[in-house]
Order: sequence, then C-alpha cells, then structure tokens
Amino acid sequence: MKKHRKHAKLTLRNNGDFGPNEVAFVGVKCGAILDLVTKISAELHARVKIAYADASHGKDNIAPVFDTYTYHASGDTIISSDIKKNIFNERIRFSNYDLVLVNGNHFPAKKQIVFLDPEKENSIEKRIEQLNDVQFFIRTQKDFEVFSCLKEKYPNYKEIPVYSINDISAISIHILQLVQQEVPKLNGLVLIGGKSTRMGEDKSQLSYYGIPQGDYTVQLLENKGLETYVSVRADQKAENRKTIEDAFVGLGPFGAICSAFRENPNEAYLVLATDLPYVSDELLKTLLKKRNPKKIATAIKGKSSKFMEPLITIWEPKAYPVLLSYLAQGYSCPRKILINSDVEIVEVEDDLIRNVNTPDEFENIKQELNTLK
Repeated sequence: MKKHRKHAKLTLRNNGDFGPNEVAFVGVKCGAILDLVTKISAELHARVKIAYADASHGKDNIAPVFDTYTYHASGDTIISSDIKKNIFNERIRFSNYDLVLVNGNHFPAKKQIVFLDPEKENSIEKRIEQLNDVQFFIRTQKDFEVFSCLKEKYPNYKEIPVYSINDISAISIHILQLVQQEVPKLNGLVLIGGKSTRMGEDKSQLSYYGIPQGDYTVQLLENKGLETYVSVRADQKAENRKTIEDAFVGLGPFGAICSAFRENPNEAYLVLATDLPYVSDELLKTLLKKRNPKKIATAIKGKSSKFMEPLITIWEPKAYPVLLSYLAQGYSCPRKILINSDVEIVEVEDDLIRNVNTPDEFENIKQELNTLK
C-alpha cells in the first residue's frame, strides 16, 4: 500500500536562520562587531550585497502600534515595525543578500568568525557548541594565544587563519572569498513548452542550422559547460534530455522559470528561448562574462530597445522569491520583474536578439542565414 504523503516533496533552499550565506562574529563587545562590519562593508559593498543582523540593546523598547516606513530619494529607508524574529520570515527578508553578517553575541549562524579577546574567553566557552564552522580568528591584541576551549574543539587550530583586528583589507578579502565560494552553480534552461500559436507548429522543431532549434539551443548551452535542462509541458516529451516539467501551468515562460527554481532553488539558470536564431556562442560568452550574482538577474538588452529580454537572461536563486511575490500580486511577466528590479544589463546589437513568431518571419530569417553562409 502506497504511503500517503501529506505535503508535496520540495527541494529546500540551503538556508541558515537568516540566509544561505551567513557568518556570525563571536567573542568581542557588540560595538566592536558593528565597527568591523561597517569597515568590511565599505570595502565590499560594490561587489557584495550585505546585510547585518543584530539585536536591539534598548531595555525599554516597545513595539509600535502602527508601522512606519520613512523613505528617502537616496534609497535610505527606515522601518519601525512590530516584527518578531521568525526564521521563516527572516529567510525571505534576507533572501536578496549575498552575505548576512550576524552579531554572534545574540544569534547563531552557519559559519563563525571568532575574536581572540582576553576579556571574552568565558563568552567563547559558553558558545563553544555553536562554533561548528570557524572560518578564521581575529586577534584584538598582538600575539594573543588561541583559547584552550578552541584548541580542544579544533585540534587543527594552527591551520585556521588569524588576522589582526586592524587588518581590514585581509579580513575583507577573506570574507569576499567566502562569498565567491557560495556563488550558485549555473545551469541552462531551454524553453520548448510554448504552444507556438502564431507559428502554427512547434518552434523548437524548426531548423535554421540543419537540426531542430531546440537541440541547437541545448548544444549552445552545453558547449559552455552548463548542465542543461529542457522546460516541457506535462504532455510533452524531450527524448534524451533532462527535463523540468511545468509546475506553474498556464503562465508561459514565467511559469517555466518558477518551475526550474521549484526543482532546485539553490542554483541559477541561464534561460534561453528557441525562437532566437541569432543567439550565438559569442553572445552567450559575453553574457556569462558579465554575470553579476549580486543582482537578481543578468539580462541581455538590444541597444535601441527600452527593455531587457527575459528569455536570454541569467536568473539567480534570489530571483525566486521576487518572482513569487509578483505572482501573488497577479503579475506573470518576467520582463516586468527585470524592469523593476536591480538587474545587470548587457547591451548587444539588436539583430542578435531578433525572435521569430510567424511562418513569414521564419522564411525571411532562413534566407538571411543562407546568405550569410
């Protein structure tokens, strides 16, 4: 008898209490942690989207009876709200960040950076069970030794890097390396699940280069070393291909992108439609070179076009909550998300991203391509 499953089996995002990549500072006063976070962020903010999680030290604080959002044209927004910490809410709140730095005096995190401060040895001993993935030590005094409890927990402690608290550059570089190690793997996603209503036949089966365009597009992505999936409808087959079935039915490309993230929310996807016959190896090389994981997407735009092309775009995992939030508002247009989000834009010649929707366009472009041979 088949066992009844109450909930759908979904792939979980690799999260800590705040986000996928979080690091707690432990073993020094809170003011010193904030000072270091401020200096590190000044070094890294252009390359890494950083958040800081701390606890309020106000003993008499009272949650407001109404929430206040104070906006400034610069982007500086101050929020006063009745919000209690809840890991499921925090993971959404911090999902857009590459790195969450945490005050480890108040909250644990998946990774830790430990200060060697002679006044805080007891504090480290109390938290020793939380220190399960120490990245490096920071000395507050020259030549201060590693605590005995840390030597016991980490017999290889001599292999763990040690920095001076004043060596901001070295500390920042090490933290940048931690972020770079967590850059999501990039896959390819070829969209062949459309109905091709205007064309009258499956656009992925049209041939511009001697093979079906769906196969040609897969080859373009695989030649770039990308594990490539084909997005299909439930009633559709793609022989000898890794497929992702549309789980968001009736939403077109938007649903295909969401379905890919539902399959694996921890990896990025270079999404490519099959009605773009001028997309080339060189164009993909340019897109990959310009990939910016700090932003939710890296998108191609024609030089004379007002808008990005969402179906020649690298969508990062941090885009998934954004996609779902737009869907909750009744929008299923991936271009609308690109227009209204922080996106890396790669401009190319307009002809490189011409798409084909009708039989006449197909015949005209085939003739153009034959002329170019």
